Formats: sequence, structure tokens, C-alpha cells
Amino acid sequence: MSGAAAGDDSLRPTQLLRRSRPFRALFSARLVSYAGDSLSLVALMFHVAETTGKALAVSLLLLVGDLAPSLLGPFSGALADRLNLRRLMVVCELVQAAVLLVIVLTLPPLPVLLALVAIRATAAQVFQPASRAAVPALCADRDLETANSTIGFGSNAAEAAGPLLAAALFPLVGVRGLLLVDAVSFLLSAVLLATLPSLPAVTGNARQPSLLRQARAGIGYLLSVPTVRVIFLGFTAVVAFNGVDDVALLLLARDTFAVGNSAVGLLLGAVGVGLVAGYAILSRWGTRASMPLLLIVGFGVSSVGNLLTGLAWAVAAAIALQGVRGFGLAAMDVASSTLLQRTVPAGLLGRVFGNLYGAIGVAAATSYLAGGLLLDATSAPVTLVVAGVGGLLATGIVALRLPRAMRRDAEDAATPTTSAPTTEQIG
Repeated sequence: MSGAAAGDDSLRPTQLLRRSRPFRALFSARLVSYAGDSLSLVALMFHVAETTGKALAVSLLLLVGDLAPSLLGPFSGALADRLNLRRLMVVCELVQAAVLLVIVLTLPPLPVLLALVAIRATAAQVFQPASRAAVPALCADRDLETANSTIGFGSNAAEAAGPLLAAALFPLVGVRGLLLVDAVSFLLSAVLLATLPSLPAVTGNARQPSLLRQARAGIGYLLSVPTVRVIFLGFTAVVAFNGVDDVALLLLARDTFAVGNSAVGLLLGAVGVGLVAGYAILSRWGTRASMPLLLIVGFGVSSVGNLLTGLAWAVAAAIALQGVRGFGLAAMDVASSTLLQRTVPAGLLGRVFGNLYGAIGVAAATSYLAGGLLLDATSAPVTLVVAGVGGLLATGIVALRLPRAMRRDAEDAATPTTSAPTTEQIG
């Protein structure tokens, strides 16, 4: 297990993209797909709002797209561990393209639309752990920090640009046109992914246990390995406390600072700017950092950002604090992904990432609900302070537990009888 920086011999982002054709294909596929996906989300929100006139319908659209697939996290991760990763990712992109084409051709009523969105989101949920599990097979261990930061930078930059492109294209092509662009983006992504080398399951052609048994083994492994367990529980706890920030920031700008729509947009978008900047910085200098330390710093900065935003005296200060918070979120993502990729056996990576992303989705939904109740009972500043304090408590526990967990795992790895996962865990 390696928690230290990879060293100065690692490639820079541009070098990695230039020299590694497989990694460049994965990066490009993610860039294209994320940009198209953010376009379609805006289009569907416009469509649902205009055709139903109900905020609840838009909330259902977002809930179906986020929470429902998250509950399938253990199974989506198990699929990534039992199937060829290249083939699985291509199929996921083709399924999403097909679903979007059906929506483009029919623009179905809300219940059918929600079902189709759920299918598309499930395919995306399956893709996510598969793409993370593929990274160690496409680049050297010393380049994992750079690879994760580069993918994060490209994905978030594309996601941030999506709404701007949607605003520019919507008057010209309408809802169907935006959805068609997204469908084409998934097709292009599938073509790029098809150029990857074959990424077969670790178990090869050996007979595998049932999907349910593999999913259960993945959960068992995640909870039994100290380092993985601390990262998993710490990440979900921080999200559970801080996930309410989007709603709280909207109310903070509108009710507390009483500012106009432009300032509201700047406040909501500041964290995205910080994210992109954070990924850019980490892609260049992240290999010099200790990943355990970066994880703890990320947890802490993301939580302190909300706490101080709740205490901010002006909207400009809140915007700056949310920008800094974005760097914390980027650090969380890069450090957790790199640590897990270096800690978890290849045959379990998909399940670990599937469970992590599934739990994050559930934690975010829980934060929306609990935070909404707290917002109604108190105010946006109080809610942000409570969220930040809770996140800092979780950060403190991780700071205490993670070094011990890593030492324990290192000792276990040095003992021949415990150095490798069981056949059942891998299967």
C-alpha cells in the first residue's frame, strides 16, 4: 500500500495524454459524454417545468436520476468486476444513447420519461465504477494522481460548460435538439472507448459466483479492510453533512443577503470554479502530496468552507469561500480514488467504487431531506454552520483512524496468510 507521493518521475497531464493513447481515449470519452450529459439535464428540466408547471416534477426528475441508481451501487460495482471493462463501458454508453434517442423521438409523458431517465441513470451508475477501475490498467502506478486529477478536471470543466452551451443552443434547436446532441455525444464516447485495449475481468474465464454473491462479497470486503472502511465511511459522512449546500446557498443569497439573480448564480457556481481550479492544480503538482494527508485536508476544507460561508458577512465573502471549498472537493476525489486504486485488489475495485458512489448518492439525498427540515426550522446560515461542524467532526475521526488503519493493513499485507484477498472476495 502506498500513501506517499508518487515522486517527481511521474508524467505531467499533457505528457500523460500525449504518450498514453488508451488514457487519452478514456479522458476524451469522459469529456464528450459529460458535456453532452449536462446539456440534456438542462433540456429535461426545461421540458418538465414547461409541460407540468410543477416544481415537484422537476424534483422527481432529479431524484430519479440520482438516488434510484445509487441504491444499485453494490450490483453496478459487481458487474465491473465480473465483465470486460471496455465492453461494459461501451455498452453503457450505447444504452444511454438509445434511451435519449427514444426520448427525442417521443417526448413521452412524465411517468414514462421518469422511467427512461432511471434507465439512463442506471447505465451511468454502472459506467462510473468501471471507468475508475480501468484507470490503473491504463497508466503506471506513479501516474495515478495525475490521471485522476486530469479526468476530474476534464469532467468538471465539461459539466460546467454544459449549461452555458445549453443556453446558447436552446433557442436554435430546442429540447429535442439538445437531447439529440447528448445522444450523439454518447455514441462518440462509445467509439472512443472501443479503441481501448481489452480489459478482461481478473477472474478471466473461471466460473464466477452469482451477481448477488459477488455484491455481498464486495460489501464484506469494504467493511473488513480498515483503510477502505475509513475512506468509505468518512467520505459518506462528509457528504451527508455538507450535501445540503446547494439549497442552503440559494436561500442564503436570496433571504440573508437579498442579492439579485446574477449574484445568486455566482455564489452557486463558485464551487464549480474552485473544483476545476483544484483539479488543474492537483493534476500538475498532486504527485508531490501525501494522499492520506490530501484526503484529510480535502474533507476539512470542504467542511470549513460551508461553516465559514454560514458566518460570512457579505455575498462576496461567501463566493470566495465556496471557491476555496471547491478545491477541497477536488482533493477529496483525487485522494480517495488514488488511495483506493492502490489499496484494493483489481478484482474488487469495481465493487468498492460502486459501493462508494452508491453510498455518496444516498448520503446526498439524506442531506437534502434532513437539511431541508433544518432550513425550514432555522435559517441558511445556521444550516451551513451545522453542516460544516458535522463535516469537521467526521474529518477529525478520519484523521485519527486513517493512519492506524493504514498501518494495520500494511502489517497484514506483510503476513503471508493475510496478504491476499480470498477467492470468494475476488470472485
